[in-house]
Amino acid sequence: MILITQAWPLLVFIAGFQLKHFVCDGPLQTLAMVKSKAIYGDHMGLVHAAIHGVGTLFVLACAGSAISTMLFLAALDFIIHYHVDYGKENIVKHFKWTTLDAKFWWALSADQTLHQLTYLGLVALALTAA
Repeated sequence: MILITQAWPLLVFIAGFQLKHFVCDGPLQTLAMVKSKAIYGDHMGLVHAAIHGVGTLFVLACAGSAISTMLFLAALDFIIHYHVDYGKENIVKHFKWTTLDAKFWWALSADQTLHQLTYLGLVALALTAA
């Protein structure tokens, strides 16, 4: 059995990614970023994903990860985050779902779940690289 004292650093590491996600998807996300996510390669969608990549660099730096690990995982987060957002936006757009449709909220929940699962994967990769 894992003692809470052993699990605490891992929980803090995961919480760091959850807080990063809140900041990058909340206060740092503009309306222009939201509107551009459905257009592949649009500058503001790329900026939004890049902000997530920088946030990942910060979380990994706080965890003491090696620079090569930080750069690789930040790039991976950038790529995954961009494509998850693009996919969700295009599904919502294709079906013309709005905030009044239950399926809009299902799509948003799936999007957020994929982001959180990405962070679990990034933590696992960072720990195996250590």
